[in-house]
Amino acid sequence: MSVKAFELVPAVEWEQLTAEKARAAVECIECCGEHLYVCTSDCVLHHFLLEARTTAKGRHTYRTQKLLQKVLNSKKPAAELKAASALDRLVVLCDAAISLVDMLTLEAVPSGGAKLRGVTAFSVNENPVTGDAFCVEMAVVSARRRAVHICTVHEDRVQVLKEVVTPEQPCALAMDGYFLCLALPMQYMILNYSTGVSQDLFPYNSQERKPIVKRIGREEFLLAAPGGLGMFANAEGISQRAPVSWSEGVLAAAVCFPYVVALDEGFVTVHSMLDQQLKQTLSFREGHVLQDFEGKVLLASTKAVFVLVPLPLETQIQDLLASRRVEEALVLTEGAQRNIPKDKFQMLHKRILQQAGFIQFGQLQFSEAKEHFRRGQLDVRELISLYPLLLPASSSFTRCQPPLHEFADLSQLAQGDPEKVERCKHFLIGYLREARAGEAANGFREDVDTALLKLYAEAGHDSLLDLLASENACLLADSAPWLEKHHRSALECLLWVRVVNGDLCDPTCTNLFQYIVDFLSRCPNLDLVWKYADWALQKDQKIGVQIFTKRPISKELLNADDVITYLQKHHRALLLYLEHLVLERKVQREKYHTHLAVLYADQVLGLLSRPADTREHLASARTKLQHLLRESSLYRVQLLLGKLQDSELLLVERAILHGKLDEHDTALHILVHQLRDTTAAEDYCTWASAARGHAHRRRLYHHLLGRYLDPDMPGGPRAVEAVDLLNRHSEVFDAVQVLKLLPEAWSLGLLHPFLCGALRASVHACRTTQVALGLARAENLQLHRDRLKYRGGPILMSEKKGCHLCHNTFRDPECMCLPGGTPVHTHCAAQKLQDTPIKRRLDRTHTSNHT
Repeated sequence: MSVKAFELVPAVEWEQLTAEKARAAVECIECCGEHLYVCTSDCVLHHFLLEARTTAKGRHTYRTQKLLQKVLNSKKPAAELKAASALDRLVVLCDAAISLVDMLTLEAVPSGGAKLRGVTAFSVNENPVTGDAFCVEMAVVSARRRAVHICTVHEDRVQVLKEVVTPEQPCALAMDGYFLCLALPMQYMILNYSTGVSQDLFPYNSQERKPIVKRIGREEFLLAAPGGLGMFANAEGISQRAPVSWSEGVLAAAVCFPYVVALDEGFVTVHSMLDQQLKQTLSFREGHVLQDFEGKVLLASTKAVFVLVPLPLETQIQDLLASRRVEEALVLTEGAQRNIPKDKFQMLHKRILQQAGFIQFGQLQFSEAKEHFRRGQLDVRELISLYPLLLPASSSFTRCQPPLHEFADLSQLAQGDPEKVERCKHFLIGYLREARAGEAANGFREDVDTALLKLYAEAGHDSLLDLLASENACLLADSAPWLEKHHRSALECLLWVRVVNGDLCDPTCTNLFQYIVDFLSRCPNLDLVWKYADWALQKDQKIGVQIFTKRPISKELLNADDVITYLQKHHRALLLYLEHLVLERKVQREKYHTHLAVLYADQVLGLLSRPADTREHLASARTKLQHLLRESSLYRVQLLLGKLQDSELLLVERAILHGKLDEHDTALHILVHQLRDTTAAEDYCTWASAARGHAHRRRLYHHLLGRYLDPDMPGGPRAVEAVDLLNRHSEVFDAVQVLKLLPEAWSLGLLHPFLCGALRASVHACRTTQVALGLARAENLQLHRDRLKYRGGPILMSEKKGCHLCHNTFRDPECMCLPGGTPVHTHCAAQKLQDTPIKRRLDRTHTSNHT
């Protein structure tokens, strides 16, 4: 499978190398930085300046400027060029001799000691051992002897240091440190010229194919092997990389890590050193020169020079990922580690692993995806965000830019397949569980735990209870509605309870306890209500009892007796619940009223035994008790009276209870003579006579007046209170009876208000009675006239005629006539007479003693 690793970019055209009439071919090239040297077949050495450029569309181009050209002092063109930039010299192999040329002027260095003859090949040592920065080490193959000369190149001379004898004359060589990799006529070998130790590698017939020996790194070489293989060998003669399979007709090779570039008669092939696969093939005719110069690969045909520009590593990796070639992308990324700064590589490697994980996740290869996510340290929220609504609404997460994948959400990934959706959710559950157990969720535990809770709830997973019961960071605002949606009310309550208890922290939720109570008051699941009611009551009885008091009547499934039994150990809640039943719901049951009254009485008695600092509480409690005793008629009076009988401080309450038994004399005795509170006595009379008629009220007030005037009571008669009572309530009393009770020694001035009021009331009653009597006589006279008027005329009756009042037909001839002669039933006429205004006024008037 192919990947675009290089672009072939023209650098030097043929027109720039030769005159129009004399076309010369490229023989060899050398590049040092931006300086390019080309030697052509007409023995001309050209010097160009290469300037790399990038177009607006991202394409690479080169602008070439010709600086100089020089005809070599030789009949043959140069076979090889090598730049020694530290010396500003070019080492030129031309006509079996090595000479030095100035890199800037292209002038030959005087040949006093700057020329070495009888040379077939040479190699510069890229890993020098002399330590002299002002010379260049190289190995030279002698044309006359079976030997290799170790030389140093200086600015003005080439100096032979050592001669190394070889078994046969080498055809090609490469040098690294003390090691020489030699291509002999029939085999390759490694030779340490310092120790003389050699190691045969493998056979190769140089007569059939040109041997290739290329240094690719420290003490490592690339060799052309039989069978169209590119073999790697280190200084110990061991191959630590698998060979690449190129064509049998390879002419030259170069290395641009992590690729091996090979040139044959019609193509340029690119193989990976990491997985040995063919990555790219470029068509290239008449090529015969391929070399790499400090990471730059140059390629020459007979007519032009080109540059193989490597595409950025990230571009290559993204192309592989786009083709779903995950393993190749990872191999390329990891293999390029040595060429990328450590920090940058770590970031790149993590991102590629994450992208690879999402590709395999999309292919449902979950185990591989999980491993890539783990190694790439994926922000787990990237994965959660694929699942709609799993991230909390309060999450600040935004997806990585540029995106790690092409999926909008899980629906797009699964393409509507429910089975795929379920498999992806199952994978996420497992992945989130592992993330919680490790460090992958650090910093965003709320998002992870909330998403896991939602998945558990949706799937009905058994681990949901374990999650809620353990330490977790689920956000209540998101979790509770989800649990309710999937009918997990019991676990929803457990989550709330843990937050309220402080086992879990959720700053987004305020007044949560009240929310729980409201939920339980609406919950139809009684098992759940009973389960958490005790917890709520232990937290706050006043709020907790609302579980029972706020339940809508339409949804009332709880038996009040069961609730009262349950609340026995929660005294305050029991009191509030009974108040709800009796005072708010108006439940008319004797035991509820009695129970509430007993609780009120116990509360008051308890407060009486405490210090004076409970005065306000005592006053409030007594007010509640008195109100209940007055308003309710269902409690057991004798039971309450027995509880309060011995208390000399609860006289008002005792008086009310006696009033309930119609023991008004006893009640008034308590209020007047024991409590000595006239206002309370008058209020009692008003309360006890309410809804029982004017006569009963008058009787009670006469009882009270009698108490004030009783000479046998302790302290004697209470004249002042009696006068005040008469003067304030003159309309209630029967003046005749009052005057009989009053002592004759009292002056009229004391009773002036009472007498005036009584006289006014008597006159008013008399006159009202006279008016009513006159109206009744007038009505009677009118009826008598109407009767006489219609007596003489006949009234025709039949079974077909109907009564004008009830509209029923007559069954017998007995009837009466309305004014106008309309017949009606006798009972209908009697009923109509009862409803007349005159009759009603007469009835009211007859209630007065003055009528």
